[in-house]
Amino acid sequence: TKKMSSGESQRGLQKEKDVRMSNIIAAKGVADAIRTSLGPRGMDKMIEKGNGEVVITNDGATILSQMSVYHPTAKMLVELSQSQDIEAGDGTTSVCVIAGALLNACQSLLEKGIHPTAISESFMASLEKADEILQGISRPLNLADRDQLVHAVDTCLSSKVVGNSSDTISPIAVDAVLAIIDAQTASNVDLNDIRIVKQVGGTIDDTELVHGLVFDRGAKKAAGGPTRIENAKIGLIQFCLSAPKSDMENNVVVSDYAAMDRILREERKHILGMVKKIAKTGCNVLLIQKSILRDAFNDLSLFFLAKTGIMVVTDVERNDIEFISRTLGCQPVAHVDSFTADKLGSAEKCAEVTMPGGAQRVVKITGVANPGKTCSVLIRGTNKLTLDEADRSVHDALCVVRSIVKKRFMISGGGVAETELAVKLTEWSKTQVGMRAYCARAYAEALEVVPYTLAENAGLNPINIVTELRKAHAEGKTNHGINVKKNCITDMVEANVMQPLLVNTSAITLATECVCMILKIDDVVPVR
Repeated sequence: TKKMSSGESQRGLQKEKDVRMSNIIAAKGVADAIRTSLGPRGMDKMIEKGNGEVVITNDGATILSQMSVYHPTAKMLVELSQSQDIEAGDGTTSVCVIAGALLNACQSLLEKGIHPTAISESFMASLEKADEILQGISRPLNLADRDQLVHAVDTCLSSKVVGNSSDTISPIAVDAVLAIIDAQTASNVDLNDIRIVKQVGGTIDDTELVHGLVFDRGAKKAAGGPTRIENAKIGLIQFCLSAPKSDMENNVVVSDYAAMDRILREERKHILGMVKKIAKTGCNVLLIQKSILRDAFNDLSLFFLAKTGIMVVTDVERNDIEFISRTLGCQPVAHVDSFTADKLGSAEKCAEVTMPGGAQRVVKITGVANPGKTCSVLIRGTNKLTLDEADRSVHDALCVVRSIVKKRFMISGGGVAETELAVKLTEWSKTQVGMRAYCARAYAEALEVVPYTLAENAGLNPINIVTELRKAHAEGKTNHGINVKKNCITDMVEANVMQPLLVNTSAITLATECVCMILKIDDVVPVR
């Protein structure tokens, strides 16, 4: 009987090992898939969706969220990159690459027979030490130092498709965030206060920051309405300026000419009454919300509005209503009877502008009464693919500035942080005892995957570069990293390659926690 029981327990352990291995291999597969898009020389992925739409991107979180991943553990890596996207906004690729490398280290530790709990405990201890080390090599930053902020955003954009236009985009991202916060007291930034408007036409260098509002389509001037108004009084309506319709599926049959005449006359009267009420409040710019069930406006109402000298912007999206009312200080009105002068917003100028590099027009509302709460970024691009990628890159750029506002420390980029951690943690592991020392050393070596991948993607010899880096850091040159533009190792502070400390700390913390979670899983139970 003794033999039997030992055999059974062995079989139980074997199953645990198999589950762990399959989990680790699945998660590593996902990490390797996006490893090639890390860093300024990283490649882009082309994602074809089921409906034939194509997305070209370099952003780790975007790539993973579009992938159809079936393995439950691989899904954890997708969620990992999304939580990095929410926390820091940048470093979504590196967080998965680090997790993949740590899992690789786990695999060899498990094969040596070290218990998973021991590994995860050592990893958590190494993580605490890593946090201390990162704090030690970071440098504090003042939000008034705009140049440093711009350098940080340049570093973030260097790996993106629109990296060549970073001279335009970086200052815009920095100014946009600084415009909506109080630099002295702020501890976070609400990115909903920055509205990104995309419009095809022109180039990415035509992108601009508008202190106020911008609509991506021109004013309606079919009936000869004004296209430029000074001292605008702006009304935002959610009701329809057209004749009332009967309910769905109902028809009104009119057979008599006199009755038809009467209907048309009533319709004119109805619309004219509404327009008069609107004009009476002193409103001279009207924003009309898009309507699905009825026409939000018709030619007749546009004609009356033009006669009263009111500029009309139609098809305002429902999602933008809150932002518009916050910016202009107006209130959305759902019925014509409640349209009163106190619901209007005001601005110095509302004008339709023809954009350079195309025949597109936009309406800009500037000189808003209470600036400093919101602003808009108008992104231009030659086609839809570059436009979408520019949108994602601007979002990443805004997130970088937000990370600095949250935690006002900078750290050098180019694999500096990871190499420094690898060197310092290896030294620290020598002071530990037993298994912990062994696991801590594996943790330190795993972090070298970031400089290794950076070098590999830039077409350099990764082994030479990483060895050289290790030597420089061991000699105490803590700011030396990989300069992919010069293909050698240089001081990153002089090269102005800087990034927020939050990006690195959150990437390493999230990756380590995710790996420890994967290690603790010993069985997968499917439930119908």
